[in-house]
Amino acid sequence: MTLVLRLPDGPHRLRAPAVLDVPDRPITSRVVYAAAHVVADPLGDNRPGAPAAVDWDTTLAFRRHLWSLGLGVADAMDTAQRGMGLDWHATRELITRSGAEARAVGGRLACGVGTDHLTGPPSLPAVIDAYQEQLAVVEEAGARPILMASRALAAVAKGPEDYLHVYGEVIDTASQPVILHWLGEMFDPALAGYWGGANLDDATDTVLDLIRENEPRVDGIKVSLLDADREIALRRALPEGVRLYTGDDFHYPDLIRGDEAGHSDALLGVFDPIAEVAAAALRALDVGDTARYDALMEPTLPLARHLFATPTYHYKTGVVFLAWLAGHQTHFTMVAGAQSGRSVPHLTELFRLADAAGVLPDPELAAHRMRQFLQVSGVDA
Repeated sequence: MTLVLRLPDGPHRLRAPAVLDVPDRPITSRVVYAAAHVVADPLGDNRPGAPAAVDWDTTLAFRRHLWSLGLGVADAMDTAQRGMGLDWHATRELITRSGAEARAVGGRLACGVGTDHLTGPPSLPAVIDAYQEQLAVVEEAGARPILMASRALAAVAKGPEDYLHVYGEVIDTASQPVILHWLGEMFDPALAGYWGGANLDDATDTVLDLIRENEPRVDGIKVSLLDADREIALRRALPEGVRLYTGDDFHYPDLIRGDEAGHSDALLGVFDPIAEVAAAALRALDVGDTARYDALMEPTLPLARHLFATPTYHYKTGVVFLAWLAGHQTHFTMVAGAQSGRSVPHLTELFRLADAAGVLPDPELAAHRMRQFLQVSGVDA
């Protein structure tokens, strides 16, 4: 293939699409969720501060695509712009619609339970009530609950005991084991000091206390701290049967592959744009072919590290940009106007890295859309 695109920093020759052995059944060696983005309605009033206008048909079609690859779907998470443009009204509809789709296709689904619909000054009882209200919506949809880190709880909690109290109350309400959610402040600065400790060691102690006190009712914990050594240490300290779902978009290949002492499962935003490659790699892992797993996963790391570069919370812009380039949607528009969150140079490099990682299934379409983007941005491509 000799498809060349002139980019601002020089010409780029696109690679031929990789031939992937993608599973047509669920992954078996790991429990894996791809945190999925939402597709905005391009004709909706998706300006900053406005209620989210969602293209439901395309949003749900993308979830069916993820399930068809053997991946689970984690919905209503930060990848879906939860708390960053996706309001609770739209989130509740997303959870309900995704639950119906999951039942129809037999797909694995977990959904975020948060407190983002709270208004007014928060209190511990109000946080508990908010969590429980959203928990009921997720359970009615038939999804596994993910108890998301709460900005309101971070604002009102005085120390570890408040976190233990709030989470204990909510876990007691759940009718099934829950997934806990530890999101670092690089993803959301409002979560600084979460779990009430002065440092991450203290926070880890609180998390382990919470899990040990509620062990039968905790399926696992998603950890997004971008610190592989800390994740491994926590994984080894967990009670048997409690999963560590990596949310580390910088070190996921090694963490998922694991070592002689165990491995991480996965709940990852980066699995949205690299879904086909990740599914093929995990299929290789299912049959013990770690060499093939490494060969597929390693080229995605430079892409992931650029996608999640600081300010990390703008990674969602890159996720949607790649979904547009790959043909999963017809436009590069986001709720709350978040398509402006990354610069032209950032997205140009993202295009190069996505091609190198083999995640652009139709190079001609990707090149055409990249050329359109550059021209609209005032760059002669």
